[in-house]
Amino acid sequence: MRESILHATLTKGSMVLMGSDMVPQSGLIKGNAVSMSLTCTSEEELRTTYASLAEGGSIDHPIEVSFWGALFGDLTDRYGNHWLLVFNKE
Repeated sequence: MRESILHATLTKGSMVLMGSDMVPQSGLIKGNAVSMSLTCTSEEELRTTYASLAEGGSIDHPIEVSFWGALFGDLTDRYGNHWLLVFNKE
């Protein structure tokens, strides 16, 4: 992991585009080359959005407090898209 980028962020106004070159232990396969990250404005928004995206998909990491202090969870939706959801409490 030392040669991976945890994440990089581009910001313009209120739009934030975040990318990462980390992939699951299963390796890079079609469909996991891109992860979409949503920064939510409340815990309720995070939990509601997470539950909606998880319907018919699979949970990779349940929502929990991350090592950086934010609520974080990731999942793969029913279409094979990988999502990262975060809510920064501060």
